[in-house]
Amino acid sequence: MSALLEIEDVTMRFGGLCAISNCRMTVPAGITHGIIGPNGAGKTTLFNLITGIYRPTEGIIRYKGRKISGQRPSRIALEGIGRTFQNIRIFKSLTVLENVRIAYDSQLRYGPMESLMRVGRYGRAEDESIARSMELLEHFGLSGFASIPASGLSYGSQRRLEIARALALKPALLLLDEPAAGMNTGETSALTEFLRDIRDHFQVTMILIEHHMHLVMNLCDKITVLDFGRVIADGTPAEIRANPRVIEAYLGESTE
Repeated sequence: MSALLEIEDVTMRFGGLCAISNCRMTVPAGITHGIIGPNGAGKTTLFNLITGIYRPTEGIIRYKGRKISGQRPSRIALEGIGRTFQNIRIFKSLTVLENVRIAYDSQLRYGPMESLMRVGRYGRAEDESIARSMELLEHFGLSGFASIPASGLSYGSQRRLEIARALALKPALLLLDEPAAGMNTGETSALTEFLRDIRDHFQVTMILIEHHMHLVMNLCDKITVLDFGRVIADGTPAEIRANPRVIEAYLGESTE
């Protein structure tokens, strides 16, 4: 499988703090890649580097063979990288439909005069935006809530809306930051199947940060483990589960 994302010797420093140190990671197209590690290991910092929120102190990030490190977040999003956040970031005062349309409309192309006069490509683009956004909401079981403010959704539905909005960008790569945060065991199991359906239906490569090991081990094809900003292990779920360095990072060093 060809590499969709390549992270080459990336380091991120905040003053005297080194949050990411010489990170190397390759994500082939078509897989689900998990990133795990203790709190403070640098997982979300790595997502912020990939999506352009941070510019790496050292190293290069490539997407589809092209360097993206240092580009604006908006540009990286339009290149085909979508993202959700650990703390849900939706526009709660806007309707459910408007939340999805904001992402979809960023890809529409019509001129200022067409927009002002509401002629030409404007009308066709608006109709397409509504239709495509409603299709996404239908797939996510949210079409019945299209006209209500997003603040009126349950926590789980808000999480699905955030993922739907990210998919409205038509990404080839979807980054999910702790999608199971705040969910119980049953909800996490349902989310595992939900994410598997998203991967297969939308044919999207996924990278997810997650603390729920049941979800990670049952969904991911490959896992990278971070500890204090360094990659300490990289491999299949079976390899990670048996890795002594991973066990030590999570449980502490054993003593006689």
